[in-house]
Amino acid sequence: MSDDGRPGSTATLARSPIAPPQPRAEHSGWEVSARRSTAALTITDLTPLAKIAVRAPVDGAVQGALGVPFGRAARDTAPGLDGALVIGSGPGEWLVLALPGTAAGVRRAVETIVSGTGEFASAVDLTHGRALVRLRGEASSALLAKVCAVDLCDAVTPDGAAFRSSVARLVTDVVRDDAGGIRSYLLHCERSSGQYLYDALLDAGAEFGIDGDGFTAPGI
Repeated sequence: MSDDGRPGSTATLARSPIAPPQPRAEHSGWEVSARRSTAALTITDLTPLAKIAVRAPVDGAVQGALGVPFGRAARDTAPGLDGALVIGSGPGEWLVLALPGTAAGVRRAVETIVSGTGEFASAVDLTHGRALVRLRGEASSALLAKVCAVDLCDAVTPDGAAFRSSVARLVTDVVRDDAGGIRSYLLHCERSSGQYLYDALLDAGAEFGIDGDGFTAPGI
């Protein structure tokens, strides 16, 4: 039996800080939950997604090249990014989310994009250093309203909005990223706080019938 606990397996799997609900499976070198929920409100651990942090001067050429300002998120179809989600997470800060197992290639693609601007910038792989979850369901805003003071109405935080706030007393990056026409939020925090955030959201969502759902490709 290998380190991943599966008979006959010899691979060492990467693991999220969030314990995956049973049953468990492997995806792109990560241990993930294979659970399939039919609940109207779900929470999914997306920590295996590639996460590249970019820093550059505020309102400079890199922002123009990435095409995403502070407070917004959009998918980028530039070569090498292939639909990655680019998030303006702070002044002069971006987070790029992409398919599991693609961090090295996405980082190179980002470096190519920013090098063409002639502006100093950094691109760092944070894949294993951050936790990421998705809330999906029409009640997701009502859940977040219990643990976050930001106005989540469509006029203030529409689809594609990104902000950093306290969620259950934890500094968290939040992105509204509706999926399949259903309201959805991505929440991103330090790896060490991942299980706490997941559990806090499960607790706050109990009255709405929240359920844990497993990872499915592409995940973003």
